[in-house]
Amino acid sequence: MSGHPLYCKSRFVSKRNKTRIVNIGSLGVGGNNPLRIQSMTNTPTQDVDATVKQSIALAEAGCEIVRVTAQNVDAAKALKDIRKKFSAAGFIDIPLVADIHFLPKAAMEAVEHVEKVRINPGNYADKKKFAILEYTDSQYQEELERLHEAFSPLVLRAKELGRSLRIGTNHGSLSDRIMNRFGDTPLGMVEAALEFVRIAQSHNFYDIILSLKASNPKVMIQAYRLCVQKMNEENMAYPLHLGVTEAGDGEDGRIKSSIGIGSLLADGLGDTIRVSLTEDPVYEIPVAKKLAQLAHELWETEYCENPLINKNTIIINDTINPYEYRKRESITLNFNDKVIASSSMHPAVFIKVHQSLDQYQAIAKEVIQLNNTYSDAKIEGLIFETNTVEDLHYLQLLQKIFISTSPVFILDLDPGLSLSILQNFVQFQFAHPARWILCKKCDEFSDGENVEGYLNFTKEHGLFLALDITPTELLEQRQILEKLNPSNLIITSTKPTATLSPIATYRAIAEIIKSFAIHPPSLWIRNTPFNTVDSKETFDSKILTASIFTGSLLCDGLGDIVSVENVSHLQRSTALAYGILQGARCRFSKTEFVACPSCGRTLFDLESTTAAIREKTGHLKGVTIAIMGCIVNGPGEMADADFGYVGGAPKKINLYVGKECVQYGIPQEEAVEKLIELIKKNNKWVEPKSVALFT
Repeated sequence: MSGHPLYCKSRFVSKRNKTRIVNIGSLGVGGNNPLRIQSMTNTPTQDVDATVKQSIALAEAGCEIVRVTAQNVDAAKALKDIRKKFSAAGFIDIPLVADIHFLPKAAMEAVEHVEKVRINPGNYADKKKFAILEYTDSQYQEELERLHEAFSPLVLRAKELGRSLRIGTNHGSLSDRIMNRFGDTPLGMVEAALEFVRIAQSHNFYDIILSLKASNPKVMIQAYRLCVQKMNEENMAYPLHLGVTEAGDGEDGRIKSSIGIGSLLADGLGDTIRVSLTEDPVYEIPVAKKLAQLAHELWETEYCENPLINKNTIIINDTINPYEYRKRESITLNFNDKVIASSSMHPAVFIKVHQSLDQYQAIAKEVIQLNNTYSDAKIEGLIFETNTVEDLHYLQLLQKIFISTSPVFILDLDPGLSLSILQNFVQFQFAHPARWILCKKCDEFSDGENVEGYLNFTKEHGLFLALDITPTELLEQRQILEKLNPSNLIITSTKPTATLSPIATYRAIAEIIKSFAIHPPSLWIRNTPFNTVDSKETFDSKILTASIFTGSLLCDGLGDIVSVENVSHLQRSTALAYGILQGARCRFSKTEFVACPSCGRTLFDLESTTAAIREKTGHLKGVTIAIMGCIVNGPGEMADADFGYVGGAPKKINLYVGKECVQYGIPQEEAVEKLIELIKKNNKWVEPKSVALFT
């Protein structure tokens, strides 16, 4: 049960949310239809042949819905020939979507030629001037009546022609009216969309798909959840188009997209997806297809309908507020007066060592080199599998190599390593300062051992105990945990259960812990092969699975420690862990780039420009730079950026500080250096001191 209205059947069961079916031409979206894959062309729309050629490339890659910008009436008219030639090439069943901003006239032209029209509620009939206005109730109602008058012609024509509409809200382009009534919030995004839905419904038009995108995955997740909850209140069930807007390129873009899209898919939400990358749009398709595959596999897994955790049929309560971010309370991990993690800090990063411990000198060399080179992305804990007494001696030699600021050592204990052996080990390992966590699987205690014995042992020697435990086992240990009330306990889980998915397992553990009368232990999110679908997956797919699993929990406020252990390469696993933390907006170790994916409105080469800006500014930890192809995705879309690089005219750039344009019409060849000067002028520049881990 939850104290908050639910947006899904249960946050402990991944069951698909059922929506009405909306047909885009002959293609069904929603209901029991598979997740539909879509993308967007980035050619000039009026270059019909180029747009058709790219549409064909997308379709051949597996894209099921192709979107094309219609930035003006002439571009909208070009859709007629694009549709004709695309169909003639054999793609008559692949629907085209017109993307409209600002111009109802362009929408009215586009609806004549393509199967769906997307409009943005923030600029279809509204202007965004960042004006400070207070609307009375009567003034607000007058605005709604104006919207009704402006939007109704498109609705009626779409109804007459059998077209569908997407009402696509973006976080950064909410109208002044919405901003002043609801603020720059997920609720504002939802209300902006539902205002237009209600207008459509007043005309008995229901062929609607909704999207609520943001470049911040936390905001995006909250907005979609809240939208479903609000739709439930009004007996609506429209399909959802999922996407993280302006996600960027490379690993960053894939991580942010996977966190946002994947988290919602894991909750059962979503009917069609678009991965927005600042790359050739064809590269978006494999990512989207993999996310869809993972979602369908999860939805089709037979987890219990009601996840009863043990033989006493204890039902987990769900106390989290899914519409607001709040980090879970936990104890402080303090090692030799150095705080590693606490609920008031960002999550710590632990890394699994996959080399044999007899290679301890090589391990030490690599870790020291990485930590000395990458100042903002350090390895804070090293996880070792310890199978023999000899392994313990190698560990003692290893920790002596490190200086006093060495990483925490986490020992994954083999069942054969008993308390008596560990007792002998700790008597001499403290000759050199070290930080140690013993990790024990709850079901692997040797004869005569138990949780109480390990808790007493670790407390006696100033160590921490990481208990690898399932929700059922945790409930079984309630009595002993409440008796001891340990302040040195870390909880993690690496075993699959028959009742819960990996994400639901950690959600359940967090809720169970909350019900105990104990100090709230730290929660360690371990991304191991248990949390992935295919142990033979490629590194590219591991980026997606790790981002979905770890990122979704981070966005729920869970996780004091994270580790990505299904990647054996030390630098790659470190980079991925820090990338997920940044993608989830939980810990910043580099510049945050908000870069749009490019479309026919783009006024400069977005891909090469993004790469050039990243190369020169990627070391600016805590600074957010928005790179936008045109004014549509300019001051409105870059909601929380510190600086903006925006196409103002062909090969002319406007520079922003926050939402204020401070320089207009800079020649493109000078604009990157002018941006750097602007960053320096605003005291946000630091000289790069080390190589970036994320290249």
